Amino acid sequence: MALLEVKNLTKNFGGLTAVGDVSMELKEGELVGLIGPNGAGKTTLFNLLTGVYEPTEGTVTLDNTVLNGKTPYKIASLGLSRTFQNIRLFKNMTVLDNVLIGMDNKHSSHVFASFLRLPKFYSNEKELKTKAMELLAIFHLDGDADVLAKNLPYGQQRRLEIVRALATEPKILFLDEPAAGMNPQETAELTALIRQVKEEFGITIILIEHDMSLVMEVTERIYVLEYGRLIAHGTPDEIKQNKRVIEAYLGGEA
Repeated sequence: MALLEVKNLTKNFGGLTAVGDVSMELKEGELVGLIGPNGAGKTTLFNLLTGVYEPTEGTVTLDNTVLNGKTPYKIASLGLSRTFQNIRLFKNMTVLDNVLIGMDNKHSSHVFASFLRLPKFYSNEKELKTKAMELLAIFHLDGDADVLAKNLPYGQQRRLEIVRALATEPKILFLDEPAAGMNPQETAELTALIRQVKEEFGITIILIEHDMSLVMEVTERIYVLEYGRLIAHGTPDEIKQNKRVIEAYLGGEA
């Protein structure tokens, strides 16, 4: 049974169809790629799946719960978390505080207790900080816990954004072009990080990425979009040899 099921998803903006009749599914524990040329509708599709946009037609179902009409916050609490093409950290807050904010949607009682300064607040605060530090340690960011996010190197900011997304305890992690702006060394480190996330957390991951070597190396299946419509789906080897994909996106380099 699919963890995430997308059926005939369509999004129109006026007379423009940004995403047209897209159907796809993600099974538990998979690492799936979503590729396509600029303007293919990849980020729009992510925005539909995470509640930023409401579909014109079609349905999105997570673990038997229909997500249509739900707010991004509610969808996040149900188990979908994402990073963004442009890093969206709280740059004037510390590394640790960024992760604690990510934990907030799973610990709403913490907010009420903190407002009243109940004894539970202090025990919760200590527990959450311990969990946050443990998570940062897994990704070698614990030594920077008190550093402002804006002062981290670019690659570390990307890493922190993924850690913050994991702090929400998601069922599915959406990564929107995580290698954007990275140099080859940072991209290699990111590739290892994505593998580590899959192995250590066992969560489902869907990845939008233009770095084809990264996509081909880490994913198990790939969906290909062109002009908002799916034109291919298969394993990395199948996608490499797909003539329509080569013509539309890979430029004959496969």
